Amino acid sequence: MTATVADAFSAYLVERLDDGTLRQGVRTLTAADLPPGEVTIRVAYSGVNYKDGLASRPDGRVVRSYPMVPGIDLAGKVVESADPRFRPGDPVLVTGYELGVSHYGGYAQYARVPAGWVVPLPRGLDLREAMILGTAGFTAALALHRLEDHGLAPGQGPVLVTGASGGVGSIAVALLARRGYEVVASTGKAEAVDYLRRLGASRVIPRDEVAVTGGKPLEKQQWAAAIDAVGGDTLAHVLRTTRYGGAVAAVGLTGGSHLHTTVFPFILRGVSLLGIDSVYCPMPLRMRIWQRLAGDLRPEALEAMVYREVGLTELPQAFDDVLAGRVRGRILVRIA
Repeated sequence: MTATVADAFSAYLVERLDDGTLRQGVRTLTAADLPPGEVTIRVAYSGVNYKDGLASRPDGRVVRSYPMVPGIDLAGKVVESADPRFRPGDPVLVTGYELGVSHYGGYAQYARVPAGWVVPLPRGLDLREAMILGTAGFTAALALHRLEDHGLAPGQGPVLVTGASGGVGSIAVALLARRGYEVVASTGKAEAVDYLRRLGASRVIPRDEVAVTGGKPLEKQQWAAAIDAVGGDTLAHVLRTTRYGGAVAAVGLTGGSHLHTTVFPFILRGVSLLGIDSVYCPMPLRMRIWQRLAGDLRPEALEAMVYREVGLTELPQAFDDVLAGRVRGRILVRIA
């Protein structure tokens, strides 16, 4: 029997009121409420990302139209498809594009999306594992891919990960360790040291060693490369301390969006700053990265990265925790 969309289903909906405030919570939707798209998915899991937390705030500036179902990633099974590449029952995942910001996202029992956004679930991952990784894992893997394309290889020296206890940072530590790199993890959470060592960090350093304001235009060369999830002063310091010919992959801005630096790391040490965009990553590369996450990059300690698992009614507290930096690893959202 072919599955179809239920007559009514649950979704977490955010609405903007006339006074500019937001009203949000679990609501009942129907198939007619879903946006246009060729593929309809019964969602099994999603995750809570920093961007999802911002979507819950009136000043978050990520949601482009209301009402909105947040959730910038999802994994589930196809129930309806107008595209011959996907058939009912196919396990799939979606991350990025307009999902959860201008197109209803993963915090609903059903999602309808353009076929061009859909990635077949790679062999080696189940739906739950795909969302333990989610947007955070895809971003971390894309950063490592870009660094290796730049020439990074194990044995060249320590690779720094900033914001290492967060979602992207945790997975970046695990991926680098899996590939045989010497990983130095920076965190502001003393209680996360054992966790990061379990993921494969060779050394864990406190945040204040890299979150340095000012300083000389160039400082002691330390890192063969870095994956920076913080931005701001931290990114500027990492650039000043990266070794000759090294590269820094910028993946986040939890520490600020402004970058105050000089050209000296670039013109005197040949340091490269690689911007990592996981939202509009071209589909051929997107599929290649997910294949690697299911294969040579698959972390050994996937389950250890789950901070907790929540349902739709528990999302408000999850948003607060992510935005406040209280989360170690990933919050998984159980939808089905």
